[in-house]
Formats: sequence, C-alpha cells, structure tokens
Amino acid sequence: METRELTVVAGSFVGFQLMFSVASPLLSAVITPSYGSLPTTKLTEWNSRLVSTVHALIVGLFCLYILWFDDDVNADPVWGDPSLVKLNVAITCGYLLYDLVLLARNWSTMGDSFFVCHHLAALYAYGYVLTRGVLPYFANFRLISELSTPFVNQRWFFETLKYPRSDRLVCANGVAMAVVFFVVRIVVMPPYWRSVFATFGTPAFERLGLAAQVAWITSCIALDVLNTVWMYKIARGCYKVIKGAGQKAKAEDARTDKQNSVKNHTD
Repeated sequence: METRELTVVAGSFVGFQLMFSVASPLLSAVITPSYGSLPTTKLTEWNSRLVSTVHALIVGLFCLYILWFDDDVNADPVWGDPSLVKLNVAITCGYLLYDLVLLARNWSTMGDSFFVCHHLAALYAYGYVLTRGVLPYFANFRLISELSTPFVNQRWFFETLKYPRSDRLVCANGVAMAVVFFVVRIVVMPPYWRSVFATFGTPAFERLGLAAQVAWITSCIALDVLNTVWMYKIARGCYKVIKGAGQKAKAEDARTDKQNSVKNHTD
C-alpha cells in the first residue's frame, strides 16, 4: 500500500471519529432541539448514523463520478488505472475501521453481527485494491450500494424523534428507501455478476492469482447474501408502513362519513 492510501485511510479514520465526537453533537443540537434530551445510548447511535450518512454521500457520489468519467477503469475493469478508485476505497476503509471500533466499544447497545460480517468482508476485498491496485471497476461498482444508506439512517431518525409511522414524511422515506436499496443493491447484481463472469479465463483474470480471485468472489457472495437479507427486512417494514397508512386513511374516511351521517340526520 502506498503512502497516499495509508494517509487517506488514517485521515478518514480520524476525520470520521472527530465528526462523531465533535461535529455531529454540535450540528445535531442546532438542527434538532430534542437531540439533547435523548438518552446516552440514543445519542451515540444518532452521531454514528449521521457520520454514516456523510460517508455514504461522499463515497456514493464519488463512485458515480468514477463510473461515468473514469475511462481507464471502465476500459479495463481488472487492471485499469486505480488512482481515483483507491482514493475512494481508502476513505471507505478508514470509515469501516472507525465503525468497527465504535461497534466494539458499544457492543451491548449497537452490536450487530451482520454489520461486522459486512465490514470484514468489505475490508478483506478492498485490501487487495489498495495493496495491488486490482479490480478497480468492481470495487467502485460495489460502492454504489452506499447511496441507499442515507434513507436507512433517516428512517431511524424519524423513529427516534417519535414520528408516527403514518406520517407522510415517514411513508415517503420508507418507500424511497426500499426503492433505492433495491436498485443499488439488488438490481445491480445480475449486471455485476455478468461482468465478473466475463473476466473468467481471460489473461487479466489469470494474472490476479488464486488468493485475489478467492478474496474477490467470496467477499462478493457474502455481501450479496447480506444485502438480500436486508432487502427482505426492508421490504417487510415498508409493507407494514404502507399498510398502516392505508388503514389509518380508511379509518379517517369512515369516521368522517359517520360524522356527516350524524349531522345530516340531525339536520
């Protein structure tokens, strides 16, 4: 790993830690007055999710830029110039290390084995990108999934602030979360794996060596299994929110009809 990548990983780790400890509490207290009344455990997760949203926006938008404008990576997905991709991956690795430390320190309240598995699988695969500069297109493509994270975090913010599930903002975010998650994590699976299979047997694929090949394929399988499990949970939650909103609307309509009927009878 080159000095630049090590510096970015370390800077990302420190930067996200400072954002968690300093920037998030200050900003949240100004934007959301009820932030200060939250219990300690909620404050910790609030700050964690705000940092997660910032990371997702930085990395996700940078990922789209690379996907659209980095011709070298798109022309050679296995051995193309990885400069920009390594920078993006280094930011993500710093964030993943920060988040693993945060989870370890608050395991009793925030511990989640799925997240640990996700982070370790991602770090395992991204390590090859940073040390050998291989698979830049595929590493960058994987980071598209971060674009769904802000919606997932926003759902938690709404729940913490005790917004009713029937609230229009909650419903809109729930639907947007399900749609975006499905698009950037599930819909992309077939084209992603089609690109993977297209490299099999090529000289570029053989140059990777067995260790990199195994790291690439196994980590992708693990991430896709986790994404499928999360998609199922999100779809169930979205269905409940939409169903609850529909039932409330029907109940309100029935109540209105009843009131109108009483009024007409009285008249």
